[in-house]
Amino acid sequence: MERLKAKIRDIPDFPKPGIVFKDITPLVKDPAALRLAIHQLTHPFHGRNISAVAGMEARGFIFGALAAWDLGVSFIPLRKPGKLPYDIQSISYDLEYGSATLEAHTDSFEPNDRVLLVDDLLATGGTAKASCELVESLGATVEACAFVIELDFLKGRDKLTGYETHSLLHY
Repeated sequence: MERLKAKIRDIPDFPKPGIVFKDITPLVKDPAALRLAIHQLTHPFHGRNISAVAGMEARGFIFGALAAWDLGVSFIPLRKPGKLPYDIQSISYDLEYGSATLEAHTDSFEPNDRVLLVDDLLATGGTAKASCELVESLGATVEACAFVIELDFLKGRDKLTGYETHSLLHY
């Protein structure tokens, strides 16, 4: 994991003073590191009957699509409002700095789908929890959640009680 951690760049005071942003750009730029990250992210879920991966906009699309490819299952994007052209289901949720909404097509999942939720970062857990609720409102089951980075001090995992949570890098 140290090889992957070396590919995460700290950007101080972004997006506002006092925040240290964990930049994944160096990791996704390096093909070998990206392959390793995807392998480590999906390894616990091979043979688990996962039928779809859902990823949150935007960086969750990078890791989620590659995880779906690695697992040989479909990828379902969870989008910001106004981005999907078909019938949608949405969920709004509170963040520490405001509120947000995610949407998915109403036909994204089959009733027996077992979903792996993937994102680049678990911070306070608000987006991940809302994503689980959105997937479940569409009739699928969240099998587990997987993140490249977890900011342990923000205790986002606490909002995911009842969901298996797998993170590669802990800060």
